[in-house]
Amino acid sequence: MKAENPTLDKRLNAFRPDLADENLRGTVEAERFAAGKPMRIADPVVDVRSEPRGDAAITTQFLYGDDVLVFEDDNGWCWVQNERDGYVGYVVDTTLDRRANEPTHVVIAPRTFVYPGSDLKFPRTKALSIGSLVTIEGGEERRGTLYGMLPSGEAVIAKHLVPIDEVTDDHVAVAETLMHTPYLWGGVSGFGIDCSGLVQLSLLMTGLPVLRDTDMQAASIGDLIEPDKDYHNLQRGDLVFWKGHVAMMASHSMLLHASGHAMSVTLEPLRDAIERIAYLYGKPTAVRRL
Repeated sequence: MKAENPTLDKRLNAFRPDLADENLRGTVEAERFAAGKPMRIADPVVDVRSEPRGDAAITTQFLYGDDVLVFEDDNGWCWVQNERDGYVGYVVDTTLDRRANEPTHVVIAPRTFVYPGSDLKFPRTKALSIGSLVTIEGGEERRGTLYGMLPSGEAVIAKHLVPIDEVTDDHVAVAETLMHTPYLWGGVSGFGIDCSGLVQLSLLMTGLPVLRDTDMQAASIGDLIEPDKDYHNLQRGDLVFWKGHVAMMASHSMLLHASGHAMSVTLEPLRDAIERIAYLYGKPTAVRRL
């Protein structure tokens, strides 16, 4: 049997000819169906691939603490769906762990270190990106620095964390903390990020989970607005879409985006960006306001 349904986006629905999500039974055809096994991302940043191969394209990334459903674990690869944004893909099986403790805090610094104990002079054990979820079981102070303590006994700088339900109201301010972060196709972390990843991560920190890819965002975030001839009616926070690209307005005239041209998160005059991008991809296709 074939698991084909042109109305379903395979990026957001787990179905193949041989296997599909049990929740899609009756919607798609497949040789067998399976309920997703709850697991959690246990590596700082995990590449998600289009096929179960190390040389396959990276479609997105999942962050430490993301909850996923595992539909298949085979030959070192897991076929999973992220519960936060619905994205489906393949990850290495060693990047997953069981869901033990519920996350209590989220990382708000662009990048932070995890130490084996409450002392910043200890050698770090890992580095986490903004948006990562951790469980804090108390605090310790040493030489005037407060640490959040993980169940493992490891420590994170406390001022790099906030409670999981504490969000900001300015997604542009979040994106501004990521200035000069390297551009990375498929990236969605403080270590490397692409244009739609920057939008998704910034909005996530405001408590607004949004879809991952540019076309999904252009169809779902906020409300469409009609720009005037010279785009003078845009304001901070508006999202400007091109075919395959998205940027956010940092002011009425400046864009903030993860730019493949600059190969980093950068500020650029809107007028300059429109002229430069039009050469290859045409004019903006939509503007959306939250």
